[in-house]
Amino acid sequence: MLALEMVERSGRRSDEPRVKRILLSWSSGKDSAWALHLLRQNPEWRVEALVTTFNTAADRVAMHAVRRALVEEQARAAGLPLWQVELPWPCSNAQYEEIMRGACQRGVAEGITDIAFGDLYLEDIRAYRERQLEGTGLQPLFPLWMIPTRQLAADMVAAGIRAKITCVDGSKLDRSFAGRDYGQEFVDSLPSTADPFGENGEFHTFVYEAPVFAHPIAVETGEIIERDGFIFADVLPASLL
Repeated sequence: MLALEMVERSGRRSDEPRVKRILLSWSSGKDSAWALHLLRQNPEWRVEALVTTFNTAADRVAMHAVRRALVEEQARAAGLPLWQVELPWPCSNAQYEEIMRGACQRGVAEGITDIAFGDLYLEDIRAYRERQLEGTGLQPLFPLWMIPTRQLAADMVAAGIRAKITCVDGSKLDRSFAGRDYGQEFVDSLPSTADPFGENGEFHTFVYEAPVFAHPIAVETGEIIERDGFIFADVLPASLL
C-alpha cells in the first residue's frame, strides 16, 4: 500500500526510466536548433531551458554576433526559458569559467541533471567541456556527436531548418557568403575545402525557422562589415526595416 501511495505522489512507477532534465547550450545557430530537435525525440529527455552567453558590451552573442532580441525571440518560438549569461568585454578565460560555474550551480539548484552541446567532431572542445563540468553535478550530453556533416546538413534542410549566415571566416570563405540563407543551394556552392556544416569555423548561423519553433521569425539581412579577418552580416528583425 505504501509503495502504491509513493507512485501516486510521484506520478512515476518505480520501474519507469527517470527523465533527464536538460539545459541546452544555445548559440542561436543551426547546431543548437538541431540538437534541440533530436533531444525532443527522446521521451527520457526533457529540455528545460536554453543557455546563451552574451557579450554585454555589444549586447550580442559572441562570434555569431546575433542581437539579443533575436535570441529572445528564438526562445519564445521554442517555448523555453532563456538563461542569459552575461560576459564582460574583454573577458578572460578565467572569468568565463567562473561565470559558467555560476550558471551550472543554478542548474543543479533547480533540479537540472544534464547540459547538452551541439558539438560534432572537435575532441579538444568536448574534452574541455567534460573537464569543466567535473564536480558540478551536471552531466554533459552531445546529441550530434560524430554524425557525418553532409548527412546532417541534408537532414536539416529537408526538415525545414532555415538560417542566415551571420559570420564568415575570411581566410576560408569569400565575403559574398555572409548574409546568405543556409540551404542546399548554399551547401552546394561551398568550395570543396569547406565543411558543409561549417564545423571548422568557416561560418556561423542564426536559425529563423525550424521544426522546434512554433512559428518562423521574420528577419532581414542588414549591414555587412569586416573586422579582424571575419565578415559579419547583421541580422535584423524585419520590423526594424
